[in-house]
Amino acid sequence: MAEEDYGCFVDWTQMGDLAKSSGTSKLDIKDPVELKKLARQGHWAKNHKLRAQVYQQLIKAIPCRTVTPDAEVYRDLMGDDTGKKALSAIPLPDFVDGSAVPHYCLKADAVTAVHRVISCLAGQFPDISHCPALPALTALLLHFSADEAQCFEHVSHLLACNEPGRRFVDQTFLAYESSCMTFGDLANKYCPAAHKIIVATAQDVVEVYSDWQRWVLGDLPFSHVARVLDVFLVEGYKVLYRVALALLKFYRKQKAGAGTQQSEGQKQDSAGVKAEIQAFVKAISSCITPDKLLEKAFSIRLFSRKEITLLQLTNEKSLQQKGITVKQKRRNVQLALNPDTFSSEVVSAKEMKDIWSWIPERFALCEPQLLFTTSTHGCSLNRFYAHVEGYEPTLLLIRTCQSDVCGAFLSTDWEERKRGGNKLSFFGTGECFVFRLKPEMERYEWVVICHPELASTIKAQSSEDPAKDEAPPDRQNSDGNSLPVERPAADPSDRLSPFLSARHFHLNSRNTSMFMAGNFDSIIVGGGEGNALYIDGELNHGHTARCTTFDNPPLCSTESFQVALLEVWGFKDTMASDR
Repeated sequence: MAEEDYGCFVDWTQMGDLAKSSGTSKLDIKDPVELKKLARQGHWAKNHKLRAQVYQQLIKAIPCRTVTPDAEVYRDLMGDDTGKKALSAIPLPDFVDGSAVPHYCLKADAVTAVHRVISCLAGQFPDISHCPALPALTALLLHFSADEAQCFEHVSHLLACNEPGRRFVDQTFLAYESSCMTFGDLANKYCPAAHKIIVATAQDVVEVYSDWQRWVLGDLPFSHVARVLDVFLVEGYKVLYRVALALLKFYRKQKAGAGTQQSEGQKQDSAGVKAEIQAFVKAISSCITPDKLLEKAFSIRLFSRKEITLLQLTNEKSLQQKGITVKQKRRNVQLALNPDTFSSEVVSAKEMKDIWSWIPERFALCEPQLLFTTSTHGCSLNRFYAHVEGYEPTLLLIRTCQSDVCGAFLSTDWEERKRGGNKLSFFGTGECFVFRLKPEMERYEWVVICHPELASTIKAQSSEDPAKDEAPPDRQNSDGNSLPVERPAADPSDRLSPFLSARHFHLNSRNTSMFMAGNFDSIIVGGGEGNALYIDGELNHGHTARCTTFDNPPLCSTESFQVALLEVWGFKDTMASDR
């Protein structure tokens, strides 16, 4: 087949250097590892015909459900009308949520072809209820298709993928919204500097991150998004997260270089920040090459596809519990913390809002609820437990007599401590983190997030010696180190994301998963070679030191301190209470 057959929809005058085909013209590699390597290197990026043929091979190899519409179905349905109907007669379905068809160096009538293909897809996939990425993805694949029918077949394969744990496109509002929450979680953890700028400049961070997919599939110039598609068809959905995080990092760098970071309290409407990011992404060719973008994307040390999928499923479950399963008016996350009604003796409303920007996305719309304060409930550990048990997660805030302010986000109900009997044993999950606000503001997360080499997924151990994972004997010392760690759940279905649990990780040191512990005479946050926070049974004296779980420095100006005030806050689900 002639090369032009794969470019009949392309306006070659807009293609620039991409119109010149060079490099190899054949590819016959079936080893997935080698294929991934070549995709990242752009092995077929300089030959339009080869690229089209590789895409065809990759898409045909995607496992699909038994009945998946193909090119013949499209020809039967559309007949001889192909390309004849006017654009205005073929509106895009509502499920694209207003997403326009990117031009991607296509001819003017090719946009009509995209409308036709999507219209036919809507009829063949009635379960699709929300899919903003479909116009961009269809336009991209049309670019490398011999005709509309072939494009229809290729998109159908992506939509019908049924390989467990693998997907290419979000097709419901629940899936899409949970992906936005998951991106927020990833940005919070892997792009802290960029996330800080978004928090400082936008009124609604969640609203800004809701555009993350459109940055990649919609706003990126064709030269860049085609390179993303090279890898996307080999590696799947996780590539979109990687590229969007890389874009966020480059946006932050551009903002810092231009010296345009806004002063405190000078926030823009979220639409203004979204427009800024969109303009940056659209003009990225002037400063960032496609290869540089991918190099940055793959330098980010994310967890595995499986782990991110599990995190997204957890976010989906959270949305379902809140009753958010269909598109509805978005609640402004800042409404969760009303400065007019919020009152704390430890932190200001501004400081609490900064802490709120660190918490996982699924709690972003929860209101802070004061559960315990020493100024009202007294300095009693028994009363502390009585007021905080039954709440998950919680936020611990401490102000010392030296005016230091520190604390911890604690993911697990304190009642879990009872599972260890009278022994002081650690529990909790990898979502826990510690922080300090004074003398300076800093957060310290689970060390495995920044150093994933400390963990490796363990396989099912039903046939292995269960004694291998027994907790070591109780050898508690004065610092609370070397305590037993909560035993992993035996049920494999109870495994969670690494942000939510360490249970399916084999850590090369138990010290890297000591999150929280408590008994009748102390509470501890963070363990291993020291404790991030140790508070005595009278909630009066404390100690802070570096610990291996969070790899934090001491959180106060002095390692030993006297507690002036201690508060514990819960998370009130306003969405549930509104129903």
